[in-house]
Amino acid sequence: MRKPEWLKVKLETQEGFGELKRLLRQQNLHTVCEEARCPNIFECWNHRTATFMILGDVCTRNCGFCAVKTGWPGGVVDWEEPRRVAEAARAMGLQHVVITCVDRDDLPDQGAQVFAATIRAVRELSPGTAVEVLTGDFGGSREALAVVMEAEPDIFAHNIETVARLTPRVRSRATYERSLQILRWAKEMKPHIPTKSSIMLGWDETREEVLQAMDDLRAAGVEILTIGQYLQPTPRHLPVLRFVPPEEFAELREEALRRGFKHCEAGPLVRSSYHAWEQADRARERGAAYRGPAPALGAPAGPGTPAAPGAAGLPSAAGLAAPVDDVAILEMVERMEREAADR
Repeated sequence: MRKPEWLKVKLETQEGFGELKRLLRQQNLHTVCEEARCPNIFECWNHRTATFMILGDVCTRNCGFCAVKTGWPGGVVDWEEPRRVAEAARAMGLQHVVITCVDRDDLPDQGAQVFAATIRAVRELSPGTAVEVLTGDFGGSREALAVVMEAEPDIFAHNIETVARLTPRVRSRATYERSLQILRWAKEMKPHIPTKSSIMLGWDETREEVLQAMDDLRAAGVEILTIGQYLQPTPRHLPVLRFVPPEEFAELREEALRRGFKHCEAGPLVRSSYHAWEQADRARERGAAYRGPAPALGAPAGPGTPAAPGAAGLPSAAGLAAPVDDVAILEMVERMEREAADR
């Protein structure tokens, strides 16, 4: 299927982009922005926003849309990772950091305590940075979710990814209702923390199904929605059945706002973290986000993710959180990255 013109983007790099790239290399960290080769990388980095992936680069699930490696990490946890992410956020002067992860069904708490430790580390070392988390479904564990919510992220995000009918085909070991339940629980636990979700289009979903998904998310208390185009990472992943035109995305954004979402980003190249800084600003303007005192750092005590300070094993923050974009965009991104590195 031929890629439409609207998937081509103008890539602009400013001084901030090269600076952040150098700092990341010094910290030996990777971002989802780079690993997924997101076409929005320059805009986000120029706004001092970045997305870190924690808990390694091996996912225990095998979703039909995602290019992340699949395997069984065997319970290995790197407890130095939260501090490294926080140090990078401070060194980069980030105004907004998004923390996401691979699914870790090999851990008793699905990695919830590592999430919480990372939030607290950023609070301690970079108190001026807003913290958004994009989590998995924790296997449906309310207790694991509570660990993350108690760490008080500024925004809690969990993606339903697609409409109810397509969920079994698109998502591995996940259910539509479980994701809605996670979002409901998050809002019940911390009503002042904005919740967020994302939908990809481009399979054979109908307009009515998309609108129903919006209604389901609003019923779960979700306030922020992103809608983007699915792009096939490799030939072995689910094929793109339709390229949704920008006008349709614009219309869906208006539908979302009419349904009560406080903010909606919708467009062909929109990803879950797109304009995250703007979403956070609007949430703070409404007085929705509250930040408590930063707890002390350190591996948490008690049951859950095994405490293994300094454990070797998984890379610190590599992987893909979103589908890799089409070849034309990838080539442009790589060329601009090389040019920025040469400056």
